[in-house]
Amino acid sequence: MIESNHVVLWNSCLDIIRDNVPDSTFKTWFSPIVPLKYEDNTFVIQVPSQFFYEFLEDKFVDLLRRTLYKVIGNGTKLMYNIMVDRSSTPTQTVNLEATNRSMAVPQQTAIRNGGNKAPNILQAPAPQDLDPRLNPSYNFENFIEGYSNKLSRSVAEAVAEKPAGTAFNPLFLHGASGVGKTHLANAVGTRIKELYPDKRVLYVSAHLFQVQYTDSVRNNTTNDFINFYQSIDVLIIDDIQEFVGVTRTQNTFFHIFNHLHQNGKQLILTCDRAPMLLQGMEERLLTRFKWGMVAELEKPNIELRKNILRSKIHRDGLDFPSEVIDYIAENVNDSVRDLEGIVIAIMARSTIFNKEIDIELAKRIVHGSVRNETKNIGVEDIINTVCKYFSLEISAIHTKSRKKEVVQARQIAMFLAKQYTDFSTSKIGKQIGGKDHATVLHACKTVKGQCEVDKSFRADLESIESALKQRK
Repeated sequence: MIESNHVVLWNSCLDIIRDNVPDSTFKTWFSPIVPLKYEDNTFVIQVPSQFFYEFLEDKFVDLLRRTLYKVIGNGTKLMYNIMVDRSSTPTQTVNLEATNRSMAVPQQTAIRNGGNKAPNILQAPAPQDLDPRLNPSYNFENFIEGYSNKLSRSVAEAVAEKPAGTAFNPLFLHGASGVGKTHLANAVGTRIKELYPDKRVLYVSAHLFQVQYTDSVRNNTTNDFINFYQSIDVLIIDDIQEFVGVTRTQNTFFHIFNHLHQNGKQLILTCDRAPMLLQGMEERLLTRFKWGMVAELEKPNIELRKNILRSKIHRDGLDFPSEVIDYIAENVNDSVRDLEGIVIAIMARSTIFNKEIDIELAKRIVHGSVRNETKNIGVEDIINTVCKYFSLEISAIHTKSRKKEVVQARQIAMFLAKQYTDFSTSKIGKQIGGKDHATVLHACKTVKGQCEVDKSFRADLESIESALKQRK
């Protein structure tokens, strides 16, 4: 058959597929496919994303093979062209004639998925030969910006534009699990490699660094290990909290850190907590972590969660009703990973069980996947819990009293309202003492700062949060 018939051929395939899958499945997974060409016994189709491709391969590859063989002939090969996801391989070829299908994996991906195997640090490859171990799908283009991460993103972009040329060295990114620290750190490295291809950039987890160091001690190659890391221009260490309590690793990293910093090299560190909360880390390292910029990525607020969901759904070539997006954003508030996991779970359940994507399906998935321990916490709940903890009259928090205990309770209430509700700072201020948004921002900053330096205060705050979550 000639090339110009590829659309006719695909329409014939769709007629068969339509008779073999539910209508909702057909609309979700087959209608978006665009036939591109047929030549040399290979049929090329365009799919919206890497996720889309992987789902077709997992759930419908046998149906596709049987259909192509029936319409075109045995041995027909299928090639996917992935449209939206720029980080994926441009085309993936699957030979449907083979019994055990295989797919070529880019070298960088193969290395990234190689577990804890360390790079060969006994060699000093040229910049173009050093695998930076970056995940190119984590870039600035798909890092969704919001109030909770605006400062961190702005600083990260400045570092990427001018590594070791800003005051942000080291750049210390911290925040709870799933808020985007690894994504942002990788984005910096990816942008630097684009702008400065000759720079030696390396992303490594703190755990892998520790494995490599232990291997070097066992093999008596510690000097080679240190020399390798001292040759890096941009060193990105993820989850630096893994160094806590590991004295020898900390000592070695201290010398590597000093050498790189003194020689104008950029360091980027991520952590699940602020430097002052890293108990078990040497004081001299903690001091150095604060030399540059310490930036927190907070949990995403509701508007950012909606934007993240829309971006994820668009990248994967999917279509969710707006009310489903709103429901997920309102009820899944811990991390970006949770949001993305819910999207995948909804799509899978919708396809496998032939369910429409609606509020009922979203509720079922969300309730089964996410701990809704903070659901329905309101400002009144927070005020009541805080006042009860400090044995204060509720009315006291709404007065203009400048007594220390009242001011502290008011500031904690504002801080928790910012954490557990989606109210604006202005609305929080109005409900807690009739204050303005600047007062709320100051309260949040004060509470955060106090947590970093006062263990007793931090314990009080944790007790209040626990009581808040356990309220009936």
